[in-house]
Amino acid sequence: MSLDHPTVPMQPAVTPPASRAPWKPSIVAEVARVAANTAVNAEYRHLVVDCSEIAAAAQPGQFFQLLCPHPAGEQPFLRRPMSLYGADPVKRQVEFLYKVTGAGTRGLDLIPPGGTLDIMGPLGVGFTLDSRWRHIVAVGRGAGLATLAPLAKAAKASGTKVTAIFSARRPELLVSVDLFKSNGADVVPVTDSEQTSGPGNVERILRGLIAAGKCDAFFTCGSSRLMRVQQRLAIEFGLPGQVAMEQQMACGIGLCYCCVRDFNVGGEIVNRRVCWDGPVFDLLEALP
Repeated sequence: MSLDHPTVPMQPAVTPPASRAPWKPSIVAEVARVAANTAVNAEYRHLVVDCSEIAAAAQPGQFFQLLCPHPAGEQPFLRRPMSLYGADPVKRQVEFLYKVTGAGTRGLDLIPPGGTLDIMGPLGVGFTLDSRWRHIVAVGRGAGLATLAPLAKAAKASGTKVTAIFSARRPELLVSVDLFKSNGADVVPVTDSEQTSGPGNVERILRGLIAAGKCDAFFTCGSSRLMRVQQRLAIEFGLPGQVAMEQQMACGIGLCYCCVRDFNVGGEIVNRRVCWDGPVFDLLEALP
C-alpha cells in the first residue's frame, strides 16, 4: 500500500520591489571656497563661492545661512541669512550680493579669494514661474534688487519677458541692472535723488504696463510701500503676485520661530515662519 504524499501549496512568486533612485539631500552644510569678493559700488559687494552640486542647484528666491568670520573685536553668534544672487550648476557656484552693515557682513568683507566660507542651504521656498505668463514685472529696492536677480535668468529660460522697476536712493546705488538687461529684460530705474521713486510714480508706470498687456504677474522685494501699490493693482486687475519677505532669522530651518510674521489668508490672520514657509509668499497674503 502506498501513502499519498501531502500536497505542498505553491508559494506565489516574490516580486522584487521596483528599483528606486538613490535618495539625494536637497540641503547641504559645507565649507565652500571663495572665488571672488569684490566691490560693486560704494555700498554693495559681490561674493562668489565654489560649492557642491547640491548648493549650486539653488532656485530663485531661496537663501543660504552663512557662518561669517569674526572681525577683530567682534564675534557674530549666529549664521547670517543671505538671499541668492545667482547659481550656476555647471560651474558649481553660488553668488551673493551683500551690504556691509554689521559684524557678520564686516566679517564677510574680510574673506579674500581662495579663502573659505561655511554655507548652509539652499533653504526656503523660492519664486514660481507659471508657463502661461508671457510677461512679468519685478519691482525691487535695496537688498530686494539682489533677491530678484535670479528671476532674470529663470524667466529667459522659460521664454518669459521681464520688465524690472528698480528703486534706489541714487543712480549709482542701483544693482542688478546689467544682469537683467543681459537676459533681455527692460529695466526702469527710479531713484530718490531724481524724485522718481515715489509710490505715485511707480503706480503710474505699473498701470501703463498693465494697459499695454505687459504684466501677467508681480514679483517684488525690498519695499513695503511699493508692495502695497502692487497689492492694490493686483486686486483691481485680478493679477497674481509673489513677494520675498525680509526678516531677521536665527536657525533658518523653522525650529526657533524667530522669523514669524502675520499673513492674511482668506480674511484670517495666521502666523507663518519666513524661513520655512517662505521667504516667498503670495503677494495678497503678505502684511507690511
